Amino acid sequence: MIFEPYDIIVVGAGHSGCEAAAAAANLGSRVLLVTMDLRLFASMSCNPAMGGVAKGQIVREIDALGGYSGIVSDRTMIQFRMLNKSKGPAMWSPRCQSDKMMFSAEWRRMLEKTSNLDFWQDTVTGLIIEGDQVRGVRTLMGGDIHSKAVVLSNGTFLNGIIHIGEKHFSGGRMGENASYGITEQLKEAGFESKRLKTGTPVRIDGRTIDFSKLIEQKGDDDVVGFSYIEPFRIQKQRSCWIAHTSLKVHETLRKGFKYSPMFNGRIQGVGPRYCPSIEDKIERFSGKDSHQLFVEPEGWNVEEYYLNGFSSSLPDDIQYEALRQIEGFENAKIYRPGYAIEYDYFPPEQLHHSLETRLVHGLFFAGQINGTTGYEEAAGQGLMAGINAHRVIHDLEPLVLSRSQAYIGVLIDDLITKGVDEPYRMFTSRAEYRILLRQDNADSRLTAMSYEMGLAKEDRYQALLRKQDKVSEIINCLSEAYVHPEEVNTLLERNQSSVIDQKVRVSNLLLRPQIALNQLIETLPFLSEKFNLSDRFTKECLEEAEIQIKYESYINKEYELAEKLSRLENVKLPSDFDYHQLTSLSYESREKLIRYKPETLGQASRISGISPADISVLAIFLGR
Repeated sequence: MIFEPYDIIVVGAGHSGCEAAAAAANLGSRVLLVTMDLRLFASMSCNPAMGGVAKGQIVREIDALGGYSGIVSDRTMIQFRMLNKSKGPAMWSPRCQSDKMMFSAEWRRMLEKTSNLDFWQDTVTGLIIEGDQVRGVRTLMGGDIHSKAVVLSNGTFLNGIIHIGEKHFSGGRMGENASYGITEQLKEAGFESKRLKTGTPVRIDGRTIDFSKLIEQKGDDDVVGFSYIEPFRIQKQRSCWIAHTSLKVHETLRKGFKYSPMFNGRIQGVGPRYCPSIEDKIERFSGKDSHQLFVEPEGWNVEEYYLNGFSSSLPDDIQYEALRQIEGFENAKIYRPGYAIEYDYFPPEQLHHSLETRLVHGLFFAGQINGTTGYEEAAGQGLMAGINAHRVIHDLEPLVLSRSQAYIGVLIDDLITKGVDEPYRMFTSRAEYRILLRQDNADSRLTAMSYEMGLAKEDRYQALLRKQDKVSEIINCLSEAYVHPEEVNTLLERNQSSVIDQKVRVSNLLLRPQIALNQLIETLPFLSEKFNLSDRFTKECLEEAEIQIKYESYINKEYELAEKLSRLENVKLPSDFDYHQLTSLSYESREKLIRYKPETLGQASRISGISPADISVLAIFLGR
């Protein structure tokens, strides 16, 4: 097989590979996406859902930057919920259940409509590396395919091993082959690799579940979705359900612990702390009599259900016995047992913040190969790897998002400066600028930058301008309008807020935590005439305007803090400096600075074990 050279080759069509290929192609690079199975684009190999706490913010950021994940999620969702609405807006997180087969098919449809993007079904067995420059890939069938840059997004396929009790066999996912050769070649080139593990639960035949014994969890009446430009919104939704384990279930599961590959040492890789297997939870939280489980449908027209919270690598007969002891599952049948998968990853300290490797120019890593877990984390990395692969071959400065710009920036900075010793999952608590990084303002933070770069298209940019104009109009109106006591005191009393004895600005009333903008609109005729709460666009703009007014002082404080700390980000550190010369630094600090090779003083300050005193020593050395 003879191929013409490509600008960029993306290896793997998971969530990271799909976003990487789309971004690079939309920027104008000629891209080849190589995957082992053209039927499985962005496969939902674990739970059939996108978004969630902090993850929903990432999906919105991807959409704001011109990526596809938000659009695909909106088009294929079967349920939508905005999580954490009882908390402050920094915590609100969109999440949807998806039809997983439609999700993969829609990704393929969108990619096949993308110009500059070709596809090839094959297994990549190695890289073509000349000196310190990647020159393409070697495949099982196609031979050598040349390119200027390569993005590796191999997911769990690198030397993957599937475990079910004492049974174990090669595989990247159930029913799919593992990938061999790449890890071994990269280790010979000087890269360090390690092992991680993840898992998935049984898939259940919904026809055998007694839903009358479960707690129904419906979707939101107000479906917001993810994309800023997608007009489609679902008119009907499928319910999820809540079940619970019991002591009897736990006792049954414990019978299989001696056969568990996690407990008998066959699995060497570390699993995700924040998404543990059911046997992990029983062991770590031995005082709990019950654990909550979420029963999630996998599509519109299928009876397959995902039992979220019941991930396991125990023997299949133990899984089945324990499942049938859960209330509502007494007669359950399963499509397949849960399993654990162990795979290679490359500690991300070996990357620049652009996700380009330090050892090989033009080679980028994205997704689980960097030690992360989750579709959204993978997709965010893929988008940035695709952008920066395009930029590096065109001699452009890489795009690096700061921690105050995006959760994607927090994610990548955490990976590079802190590394991982377990699969990394994003949480709102990882971001020090949570009030700035809200799900409602991702377009305001990122779309203009992406538009100038050439990725976000005209429709996204015009949507941003319309929204900003509308939000400004609302804020000006509320700041200039006055309201008299007789107009609002009844509302204030009803909400246990102090009444007023003279006219005040409407915006001042919004500063009260008990008062919401929609209540004022429903109470004050001049506002209800001006703002239509049933119009989706107006409602979203009203929400952002209310947040900006209510939390203005907090937002300004975070901006000021981000501005102060950004000064450290502008102080460059020499890439080849021998930190052993600075004897004023602790030995641990010198070792870590040499290992991580931070590019700026700000990055150095976030490395675990580097103290403020060490940063002061570096600043003095640099003449700061």
